[in-house]
Amino acid sequence: MAYRFHSYEPRRGHGLRHDPLSAILGPRPIGWISTQDEQGRVNLAPYSFFNVFNYKPPLVAFSSVGWKDTVRNAQATGEFVYNLATRELAEGVDQSSASVGSGESEFALTGLAPVPSVQVAPPRVAKSPVSMECRVTQFQQLSCLDGTLLDTWMVMGEVVVVVHIAEEALSDGLYDTAALRPILRGGGPADYFEITPQARFVLHRPR
Repeated sequence: MAYRFHSYEPRRGHGLRHDPLSAILGPRPIGWISTQDEQGRVNLAPYSFFNVFNYKPPLVAFSSVGWKDTVRNAQATGEFVYNLATRELAEGVDQSSASVGSGESEFALTGLAPVPSVQVAPPRVAKSPVSMECRVTQFQQLSCLDGTLLDTWMVMGEVVVVVHIAEEALSDGLYDTAALRPILRGGGPADYFEITPQARFVLHRPR
């Protein structure tokens, strides 16, 4: 197939109704991050700039456009918890992205119950079927090619203590990604995708 291309330079604008970059590089896993400040106030927020970056030790990272409570708390305490965002919890994930006053708990806003973590102070989302307790390893303000600092902050953490997995997602010692119906951010004004068994296909790596 021969493609016709819409080409643009990002610094000059894309000329479309909505920036296509987040939709092109998607769908992306959602880092649903819970933190706690030094006064013990809890925070919960979703980040679609999120992923895993190493196996051993396991390292995950999220990036925040803007200096927000999640970043502030993670920097101050050195801890955060990743919670799996699922289709059942999608409305709560969306509600927890609302702009609220500093120190106001999204757990209260969404009606979601927190449950204590085992080794870190921030709580887990009780209804989330997977959680990872993390400690911060790196904290970085991002910059442009010319060195200009951006109001964007990356937090990387090691899953250093406890991973909690609902047994419904485990079959013959394997984690079934689709079993818990995780959701992903697709870009666009409001697009999300759900992982289903029907979307799965298998490709073995060449030897």
